[in-house]
Amino acid sequence: MSGVARMRTVVLDCPEPKALATFYAEVLGWKVAYEEGDEWVTLAGDDQVRVAFQRVPDYRPPQWPGSEHPQRFHLDLTVDDMAEAEKRVLALGAVRHEHQPGEDENWTVFLDPAGHPFCLIPPD
Repeated sequence: MSGVARMRTVVLDCPEPKALATFYAEVLGWKVAYEEGDEWVTLAGDDQVRVAFQRVPDYRPPQWPGSEHPQRFHLDLTVDDMAEAEKRVLALGAVRHEHQPGEDENWTVFLDPAGHPFCLIPPD
């Protein structure tokens, strides 16, 4: 069955698009495909899906797992070597979240430099 549309870009709100784009460019091994001053940066990899970052002046990071400022999304990123990937994302500025609901299933929750949750997950 074919859908109505194809995914093109996932857009993350943040206070500093260039800084967050730099973080994810290193995490994903992607390159900057488009920039619009300090307001917008788009990253692209080898496939057609992109990740973009847009400036929001009054940005407040999500407070997951709470509900006062809930997360609106999170990224699940597959990695081949969990220990090495954890070292690398921490060195790039990620923070290991204190709440780890996936420890028994071998996935780990981190916060990116703007406070968005993301998970590192081993291959299926």
